[in-house]
Amino acid sequence: MKTTCPTAPRRQRRRPAVVFLALSAGLALTGCQISGTTNEPTSQGSTMSTSEFSTLDAAGVEQIRDSKSARLDMSSGKLEKAAVRVTEDSYGPEINTRDSGKIKLTIVAPSGEISGETDRIRLNTTDKRPDFSEVTYFLTAGSPDEYFELIRDGVARYGIDADSAERWIAGAQRDPERKTDFSITSGTSTGLDVNYDLRYDGGKDTQVIIVHVRPTD
Repeated sequence: MKTTCPTAPRRQRRRPAVVFLALSAGLALTGCQISGTTNEPTSQGSTMSTSEFSTLDAAGVEQIRDSKSARLDMSSGKLEKAAVRVTEDSYGPEINTRDSGKIKLTIVAPSGEISGETDRIRLNTTDKRPDFSEVTYFLTAGSPDEYFELIRDGVARYGIDADSAERWIAGAQRDPERKTDFSITSGTSTGLDVNYDLRYDGGKDTQVIIVHVRPTD
């Protein structure tokens, strides 16, 4: 009796300890699983852009076409290919929406923004450059007065040469039927080189300004 009595209490004390350890282990495992599920990273292969800026890969171009809105980041003075998700040897897309309406384009510059409504955006580069040397878009006007207003807007917003612009406007007003191509002296007040390339034909209903946006260096 003296031998068996001490043994029985030992067995009774061990069982709660084993149960407690099992429960603790179970709770610890449960806690690990919950934590792991909550912090699971999103897929790096996703093409969904969460940036405020547009991309120029296939998905980005489709989004621009659908939304009729594009916002490009040249706040560093350049438009880097990697930032818009195209390869370094890419020449970039040409986006044409003449059949579906104009795009509201905004280019964020080092100082301020360059913006306009356009149905055509082009890019210029080489397969050796990590950035685009130029972003080009087209402005259109349905009357001479609207055209002159676009030119003066560029003077006020981007620092395009006012004297050069006004001389050209005065000539067009004297000869409304004239046909001329004229590049106004660029403005750099935004930290980018903004050039208005005028394509005017008084015999046509629609007049065109080709806007070239380039790094200043």
